[in-house]
Amino acid sequence: MVNYQGQKIVILGLGITGISCINFFITLGVKPRVIDTRVSPPNLDKLPKNIEYHLGNINQDWLMDADLIIVSPSINLADPALRLAAKMNIKIISDIELLCRESKVPIVAITGSNGKSTVTTLVGHMAKSAGWKVGVGGNIGIPALTLLQQEYDLYVLELSSFQLETTINLQAAVATILNVTEDHMDRYPLGLQQYHAVKLSIYNNAKICIINADDKLTMPICKNFSNYLSFGVNVGNYYLNNYRGETWLCVNGTNILNTYKINITGQHNLTNILAALALSDAIGIPRFASIKALTTFSGLPHIFQLVLENNGVRWINDSKATNVHSTIAAFNNLHVDGILHLLLGGNGKSANFSSLTQYIQGDNIRLYCFGRDSRELAKLRFDIAEITDTMESAMRIIATKVKSGDVVLLSPACASTDQFENFAQRGNEFTLLAKELG
Repeated sequence: MVNYQGQKIVILGLGITGISCINFFITLGVKPRVIDTRVSPPNLDKLPKNIEYHLGNINQDWLMDADLIIVSPSINLADPALRLAAKMNIKIISDIELLCRESKVPIVAITGSNGKSTVTTLVGHMAKSAGWKVGVGGNIGIPALTLLQQEYDLYVLELSSFQLETTINLQAAVATILNVTEDHMDRYPLGLQQYHAVKLSIYNNAKICIINADDKLTMPICKNFSNYLSFGVNVGNYYLNNYRGETWLCVNGTNILNTYKINITGQHNLTNILAALALSDAIGIPRFASIKALTTFSGLPHIFQLVLENNGVRWINDSKATNVHSTIAAFNNLHVDGILHLLLGGNGKSANFSSLTQYIQGDNIRLYCFGRDSRELAKLRFDIAEITDTMESAMRIIATKVKSGDVVLLSPACASTDQFENFAQRGNEFTLLAKELG
């Protein structure tokens, strides 16, 4: 634990993470200052009255006067004000770093370009099945610092690259990088190499690393590091085994569960399950509890979620597909008898969309491109693309065209931040509209 008494603390960002940081310091008897670049940020009404705050831009004087700056994940460290603070040797950290300084229980740390929320939730579900008191939080939507309000046996944390940038003292009992594909290129001007380096930092001081045997970018840089387990489709300690025409979860050559007993489908989900099982085994969760959890887990909202099937038309909410690789995973999990009406759009984060091209060939697909990067997405196939300002406009057009056997799929390959608060709000709107129009 760290003594913050007498330190000048500045919290940058007034989202749910910022509020959790404010409450953390107030509990310790420390009054931080708060900055938000928005004129009217959310949660302003939750700010204690005796806390100083500055809105509309970054207060450079406050930063220069600080001993410690806590940044919310959405704030880019490349901001000139933060770069100057760093140059002046003012410490800049995350809420995750604050938790790591306080934690007295083991941490399971999970990152990756895709699948983080599923694996994080599933490991938490496994721990609960064993009767453990487990705190699940981080990038999954539950601020990590709120976990300090209760006693737990274990923390399971979903960590984004943004959170890892400013986390120094993470010493995970077990850590994993599920996969690394191009994402957030608007945040990382040096490209995939820079993004990859941030992801790798999750392994720093970890006791055990879980790697994806099918993705060499998940391997620790130190090639002599031997304390790791691996998962993969056909390789690794945890893999999928075809036995007498059926697919089994297999661990070191032993079949442990027939996948027909699992409620979520798709190869990407099965590899997520293998990763979760490797993590749970590594942290010591009894295998019987993990197996029980696997047979009762039904997936998460907004991840390839069938929200309506009516008149032979399926409406699928995959709003959490915020990058190209996630949308490709949706294609690999899809069977369509009629026409696929694919909704793409939002903030593409400077991604290269070209890898989607091979999946949108043929005559049985139509594209509906909306939001900030709609025109860039429509370039994938102008002949089948329709451009609209909003997702709602696109869905109202789709509703006039669908027939039995068709699928309407929201798998946007983009972040939602241009028009929605988050992917969940986008998915909820899709669901409501599907039920209205379908």
